[in-house]
Amino acid sequence: MSNIIQNLRIFMQKKPVFILAIESSCDDTAAAVLENDKVRSNVVANQLIHQEFGGVVPELASRAHQQNIVPVIDAALKKANISKEDLSAIAFTQGPGLMGSLLVGSSFAKSLSLALDVPLIAVNHMQAHILAHFIDEENFDKPDFPFLALTISGGHTQIVKVSNYFEMEVIGETTDDAVGEAFDKSAKILGLPYPGGPLVDKYAQLGNPKAFAFTKPKVPGLDFSFSGLKTAILYFIQKEVAKNPEFITENLNDICASIQHTIIEILMDKLKLAVKETGINRIAIGGGVSANSGIRKTLKEAESKYGWKTFIPKFEYTTDNAAMIGIVGYQKFLIENFENSSVVSKARIAL
Repeated sequence: MSNIIQNLRIFMQKKPVFILAIESSCDDTAAAVLENDKVRSNVVANQLIHQEFGGVVPELASRAHQQNIVPVIDAALKKANISKEDLSAIAFTQGPGLMGSLLVGSSFAKSLSLALDVPLIAVNHMQAHILAHFIDEENFDKPDFPFLALTISGGHTQIVKVSNYFEMEVIGETTDDAVGEAFDKSAKILGLPYPGGPLVDKYAQLGNPKAFAFTKPKVPGLDFSFSGLKTAILYFIQKEVAKNPEFITENLNDICASIQHTIIEILMDKLKLAVKETGINRIAIGGGVSANSGIRKTLKEAESKYGWKTFIPKFEYTTDNAAMIGIVGYQKFLIENFENSSVVSKARIAL
């Protein structure tokens, strides 16, 4: 590794930086190749097997990663039109995530780094969701520092003050369930298949968002809570179905629209408070739930409504993908923030 660091600056002056990024935190096996901050390829293999279980089964996920990782990385290199000998470094997701899944990605990354004698870079998955905004994409602006990031996924709901690439402070987070879980559990209550969040969004676009009222939880400060909302939705559906067994079928669009409207209001209330408390009106969203059309539309409307500057990532960089791992890898490469083979995967890791 010492020889690598000594030759690094000379290497960077002569050639572009090619980062191979590996993402395996949950149930998607992904690999990407970045040339500096531009994406040359971004390949994702989904695991459909989990649908029949209504959620991700960790053991099945790790087995599927073992089957998918070689063909996915091979496809990423071929699509990028480079060979493995052209790579400058290997970046991988260190955590947070499912430990078995993380170990597949980290083990492969360590082996490839050692075989190619190139640097190894560990990446925080949630940090990657935030820094995905710095991928060089036409027609997509990059936020200036400092900005506020709303990271929303199946496992996280956070408001983060981002001062620079690697200085981030969580100023608000969920005290119980994440927003993605609220969407998926609501969908399950309605009898929708997994993953239910995208289906709630789909039906919500056809319904009346004010058809049914759900009480928003009262949580002090910038923290969130969604467990009470889930309970309220469950009791409401049970009560209405007892009166009319066809209630869900007859009102599905309006129910989904009302649930989505309530969740978006909860998020926006906290964002407005965060802007007021910090004085920062640049807002960026990231994480799987940022693919939700209602959230994206509401945040865009906030530019004219509240005078904010909002940043919404390209759709393919919202759900779990390796391009976002690659952009963090590139930024760490520039400051020589490397790891050795003793680095360990972590199911939970601070931002």
